[in-house]
Amino acid sequence: MSEALQKLGLVPFFTQQIAGTSIPGNCLGRVTSVQRSKSTVICDAGKRSVELSPTLRQATAIDRPTVGDWVVLDESLTRIEQVLERKSLFKRIGAGSSTEIQPIAANIDTLLIVTSCNEEFKESRLERYLTLCVEAGAMPVIVLTKTDLTDDTDTYISRARSIQAGVPVETTNALDPTTLDGVRAWIDDNSTAALVGSSGVGKSTILNALAENPLAATSEIREQDKKGRHTTTHRELHQLPSGGLLIDVPGIRELRVAEIEHSIGTVFEDIELLAMQCQFADCNHVTEPGCAVLQAIEENILDSRRLANYQKLRRENALATATLAEKRAQGRDFGKMVKEAKLLKQRKDAT
Repeated sequence: MSEALQKLGLVPFFTQQIAGTSIPGNCLGRVTSVQRSKSTVICDAGKRSVELSPTLRQATAIDRPTVGDWVVLDESLTRIEQVLERKSLFKRIGAGSSTEIQPIAANIDTLLIVTSCNEEFKESRLERYLTLCVEAGAMPVIVLTKTDLTDDTDTYISRARSIQAGVPVETTNALDPTTLDGVRAWIDDNSTAALVGSSGVGKSTILNALAENPLAATSEIREQDKKGRHTTTHRELHQLPSGGLLIDVPGIRELRVAEIEHSIGTVFEDIELLAMQCQFADCNHVTEPGCAVLQAIEENILDSRRLANYQKLRRENALATATLAEKRAQGRDFGKMVKEAKLLKQRKDAT
């Protein structure tokens, strides 16, 4: 295992996957960015712009390499032949009318969920990010930015901490670089973190400060609608001078979910514990008698907004998961039909 690859986050989890195979170590590399037709990979030989093998080009989006993936290159170091098993994957359903799962960042240890101390701060959005983070298998950290622009930072900290027990909350001030020490502490020498959040909340400012170099352009949230403008145009993995790696992700406006049954229960554990006390096991927490969840709302123990978002995520997840299952079933049926057609043709040719 070379020192250069160790600094890129190469750990036994990945090297064990090629141990005992004929794959040479110099063909192992990590994806640092992905364009439409090519990817950038760093290996022992340095940075390479590479293509995908024919098999990977035909694979579904979730099986193609994404930023942070460890991959096996061919001997010429010009083509990705294999994507190694991931230890974590932050993903979502594609934007718009897409029903395909889109990988965002692979093999991340810490997800830095960035939001600002103004009208952009939304508990429901943070709950969505946290749910996807738990499903990804990463450690979530909420990062509050623009603390210099508010006189009520403590309220924002309290609101952030109330979303899920135990999730760390860090605060930053763009005018004071020392306030980034808390964020920097979550990135170890060989670990990988990813910055996610809406456009304009300060992700690029954090990246530039941690990298000690202006790697990304910055812009402010528009005052008229408190919405950000895209400054990061593509996902990219950066090595930090203090050690560790950071993936900068463009602002995500649409964060659709699927296959998150377990993680919903983790983020909304308070609601699910209350639900166990409901009179009816199939209680929907709407108008049912003996509903412990509704009683908690009446007693101001639970916020009605939180219940509404919990129910919304469950509905969205059920619909998207069912759609994915149907699509996969159709794919299996089509593959079976093709296989049977080939066998029939072979029999005819044999006669």
